[in-house]
Amino acid sequence: MKEFDVIVVGGGISGVIAAVAASRNGMKTLVVESAGYPGGALTVNSVAPMMTFHAGKEQVVKGITDELISRLQAKGKSTGHVFSSDPNTATSTFTFFDQEAMKYELELMLLESGVELLYHSMLAKVTMKDKEIDFITVCNKAGLMGLKGKIYIDATGDADLTVMSGTGYDKGRPEDGKTQPMTLMVKFENVDTDKVREFIRQNPDSFPQFGSVEYLLNREQLCPEGFVNEMKKAKEAGEISIPRENILFFESSNKGEIYFNTTRIINHDPTDPWSLSEAETIGRKQAWELDRFVRKYIPGFEHALMVQTGPKVGVRSSRQLQGQYQLTEQDILNETIFEDGVALCGYYIDIHSPEGEGTKHVTLRKGAKYSIPYRCLVPKETTNLLVCGRSISATFTAQAAIRTTPTVGAMGQAAGTAAALAVRDQVKVQNVDTKELCRILKEQGAVLS
Repeated sequence: MKEFDVIVVGGGISGVIAAVAASRNGMKTLVVESAGYPGGALTVNSVAPMMTFHAGKEQVVKGITDELISRLQAKGKSTGHVFSSDPNTATSTFTFFDQEAMKYELELMLLESGVELLYHSMLAKVTMKDKEIDFITVCNKAGLMGLKGKIYIDATGDADLTVMSGTGYDKGRPEDGKTQPMTLMVKFENVDTDKVREFIRQNPDSFPQFGSVEYLLNREQLCPEGFVNEMKKAKEAGEISIPRENILFFESSNKGEIYFNTTRIINHDPTDPWSLSEAETIGRKQAWELDRFVRKYIPGFEHALMVQTGPKVGVRSSRQLQGQYQLTEQDILNETIFEDGVALCGYYIDIHSPEGEGTKHVTLRKGAKYSIPYRCLVPKETTNLLVCGRSISATFTAQAAIRTTPTVGAMGQAAGTAAALAVRDQVKVQNVDTKELCRILKEQGAVLS
């Protein structure tokens, strides 16, 4: 059985940054990932762009996550952080990137940091010893394989390691357990964005949420949310079944390459394999409806190619750790800066309705920011487990604000650094010196206050 100081289960953005942080702080570190490449939502689910590294004009996410963007930008594979010119948009910045370059750059950062990678491997079992994880079992081409660590980091997104260890968790809304809808991202290439822009200019009433469509058109990358009149016509004609009121897409750092964040899969459980499998089929059906829709209703898509769906359905919310502290909506609205805050966030509360149409936005004042305390990453009892990413300890409403990729990257740096301290000082994760943790994080580029 191979042994490590730190084992990170899940190679999404949060898990990668956690592993890099742990390894740079002197720990022998392993990442276990079910796909054949890192990146999670950014690469496995094709979610783009990243938003937001900023709260107003202030950059609140730096450290290793921002280093990633600087590396991509130096290679011409990211725009860097692009400020929104729309005063009605709650997102301060958009960070566009090339998806294939993102996969490679994340992998380079892992390898350069000395992290060992185990791809095509899925968590199968957790063996406990008292209140501690003794070892984990993964399933891969070799069959079942045991792996032993001193500290484990759950970066699975769905809190799989947490659940299998018997650690307490919540799921979905407290009143009915429903989660936010899943989305299968859809990628188009060869889109004539100049024609799309002209259509938007001539049809401003189809984009009612914007004070002026000029804000949409002023962006170098085209990122509209609207086409509500066209969507209404298509629904009335029985051409589209997506339970959403509008169309949302984002141009990448490559001109004419568009990612649609529009499909909406409701009443399905991302933690139930049967339900998740059915969600994939519904997502693909909606993707092909979307393909027909854009060709008929949106000029500029006549010669576009739908080149990719997924390749895996995207999950916004599922399980949440029951941690030492649960982040709440009020913490966000009050712009709380915690004494043990290990990451900052400037994103608003963004809940896609579990019932179908409608998206609830609870916006913050311009420049508002709040922190995520270390206690939200720490279980109540399991002594060698940390959680990072969208499944930290937070209410359903609060999770809708802290689930975005820059923020979970910042959490990953905190978790990886805390794991290194726990190993170094031979203490339980509950007893990590948070003042020392915050000192090291700031020393290594993180912004905490």
